[in-house]
Amino acid sequence: AGFYVDATTEKWKNNYNMYSYITSELPQIINASFPIVRIPFDNTRVSIFGHSMGGHGAIMAALRNPNMFKSVSAFAPICHPSECAVGKKAFTEYLGANPSAWSVYDSTELAAVYKGEMLNILVDQGSEDSFLKDGALLPDHFVSAVQNSSKFINLETRVQPNYDHSYWFVQTFMEDHILFHSKHLK
Repeated sequence: AGFYVDATTEKWKNNYNMYSYITSELPQIINASFPIVRIPFDNTRVSIFGHSMGGHGAIMAALRNPNMFKSVSAFAPICHPSECAVGKKAFTEYLGANPSAWSVYDSTELAAVYKGEMLNILVDQGSEDSFLKDGALLPDHFVSAVQNSSKFINLETRVQPNYDHSYWFVQTFMEDHILFHSKHLK
């Protein structure tokens, strides 16, 4: 699990830069490889989504780049990695043991100080998700940060009864997410 960070620890820093890959390198590759798509990567025509750790990465990237994404959606995202065991383990491995270095990659911490363009976020969470029950996702922390701090985030959260963390969950609600992005990319 890489958490979409640009690593700073000696072991990983030279070759593990997933944040830069998603926000810089990949958009350039898409523009160069698909001439028909040649739309500028700005907040009028670009969205991002992900599942679980990828949901964390999508939300975090959107919060760190307020002019890049018009909307973001996530299925069962890890919302406060600085406060859950799996996030602490990954951040320590990639960013070092100092928690103050982690906040720039933590969606809840970023939402608490977000002042960018209006950002539309949709989060779907299954009620029977074992990672939710084990305290790995912490969506309530993210919701609180948005409600208490940011008038620049339009957050819609939905709890889907009887769904877990599986790809069946994602598959079931994927159309809703596509329609959500379509609405905000017009």
